[in-house]
Parts: sequence; C-alpha cells; structure tokens
Amino acid sequence: MAEGPQRYDVVVVGGGAAGLSAAATLGRSRRSVLVVDAGEPRNAPADGVHGFLSRDGVKPAELLADGRADAARYGVEVRDGEAVDARRVAGGFEVTLAGAPGAPVRARRLVVTTGLVDELPDVAGLRERWGRDVVHCPYCHGWEVRDQPIGVLGGHPRALHVVQLFRQLSPDVVLFTNDGPPPSEAELEELAARDVRVVPGAVVAVEVTDDHLSGVRLGDGTVVPRRALGVATRLVARSALLDGLGLRATPDPLGTGERIEADPSGRTAVDGVWVAGNVTNLMGQVVVAAAEGHLAGAVVNADLAAEDTRLAVEARRASAS
Repeated sequence: MAEGPQRYDVVVVGGGAAGLSAAATLGRSRRSVLVVDAGEPRNAPADGVHGFLSRDGVKPAELLADGRADAARYGVEVRDGEAVDARRVAGGFEVTLAGAPGAPVRARRLVVTTGLVDELPDVAGLRERWGRDVVHCPYCHGWEVRDQPIGVLGGHPRALHVVQLFRQLSPDVVLFTNDGPPPSEAELEELAARDVRVVPGAVVAVEVTDDHLSGVRLGDGTVVPRRALGVATRLVARSALLDGLGLRATPDPLGTGERIEADPSGRTAVDGVWVAGNVTNLMGQVVVAAAEGHLAGAVVNADLAAEDTRLAVEARRASAS
C-alpha cells in the first residue's frame, strides 16, 4: 500500500533567518517541524550580514548553516527543495514539493518565510554588481562604502531619502535623476545644503575596472566616476505558494513594492497561516527577520497549545459520556 503524507505540527516554507528562527522556537517547544528550503537567499551575493548584534560581518551562508544546526538540535527536519503548492485539508494543510509527485506533506499550521525578489532598474551591469558595490541599503552595506564616491540612482520614490542616508557616510555623493521627475525647489535646496550634486539624464550602464565599480555611464556617453551606487529596488514578495489559499501580495503602504499583509505576530487573513521576514516586512534586515520568525513561532505554538487543550477536553468529555 502507498504510504500516506508525512505529518507535522508545522511546515515552514523558507529556510532563511526568519524560517529557521521560527522552526527552532517551535522545536524548543517539542513541536514536529519541517523546513522546506529552496536555497535562493536574497542576500547570497553579499559579502557579509550586518546589523546583527554579535554576528556582524558573518557570511550569509555561514549564518544559515549555523541556523540549521541550531534548529536540528531541537529535532527540526530541514529538506532542500521547493514547495510549489499549498491547500487546505481536514486538520490543516497539505504542501506539495517540486520533484516529489504523490508525496505531499501535511501540517496543522503553515509558516511562510519565502522572502522577496528585488526588481532592479533596466541598467546594464547592475545585476552583476548587485550586493557588492551596487547596493540597496545604507544600513546593510553603507559602512563598507564609507568615504568613497557614491552615486544614488534616481527615478524611485525613495531615492531622495536614500541620498541623505548615504550622505551621512561620504562627503562625495551624486544623485543621478535617471530621467525621472526632477527634484523640487525645496529638494534641490536640501541637496545643495549637503553638497549633493545632481546629474540629469538617463543612466544606461555601470562601468567596471579590475572587478570594481569605476563609474556610471549616461545616455550621452558621459561617465561619472563612482566607486559605489545606491539603488532603491522594487521589492516583491515571493508569495506564489499562497495563491491557492487565497492570499495574494498587495501594495506596500510606503510604495516600496508588494507584500503579504499580516498582523504584528505574522498571522494572516487565512486561519492557520503565518508569515515572517521579507515576505511581509519588505524593509526588514536579517536580524529583524530572525526576530519576526521567533515571534511567529511562539504564537503558532500558543495557537497549537490552545487547540491541543480543546481537543483534550472534548476527548475527556466523550470518554466520560
């Protein structure tokens, strides 16, 4: 006879900081947990993780390996692969894994920590330098490019905000309008007051010399020397797995992209489904994702404990009748 689906208290989809933190928290409460990890961390190109107290500068892959080891100490199972479908069944959810037809897994609760995708502007060379000297976050990468000639790519609602943050790190900052709306008079006054030069025109490529960013090329052929370029991307949650459950990404209130809405604990509008990390908090750094995963794990455990108590009471009453 064919074996039935493997059953867990919780399936966590996504093996980054949020997912592993949620899994470890649940494992410490003696819950049976499966983490399904597609192995596509957003920060893979980065040299190190920053802003994570006591782990500052750790390689992203090293942090995840340590996180897996932590979770394994508490009986958490981690499976490399992609979860391609989730649907509600009696008692919880059934999750289908790619390459494993006929072998879905079932869980009483579902925690999705699949992160997001950065949609970069159409500028030649950006993707190849992404996470190195083309960066998105002054808090993640700013210290590493301090005191260098920095450019910021305009044409994005957050570009002027990003300019001011990078200006804190270097006296030489240039805003490339990239054929976007020009700064207002008030904005130009603020930029001038902080000695930020504004360069009009479309940006078509980044120049690289000896495997280092060396300049930004405009449509007219002009190359403005720069050693780093700040780029505010459009942030889009990896949320296709949730479509079958009726959960779809919606525009972020800040205009930064699309996310899955949830309450502060990660609880979504679908009963039994939680989210944590960048799939719901587009701007959160790794340390924030880990904290959100921990909170989601704790709240899921409490939710399961309430259900366990209710079922035990019902069983006791039934046996007494």
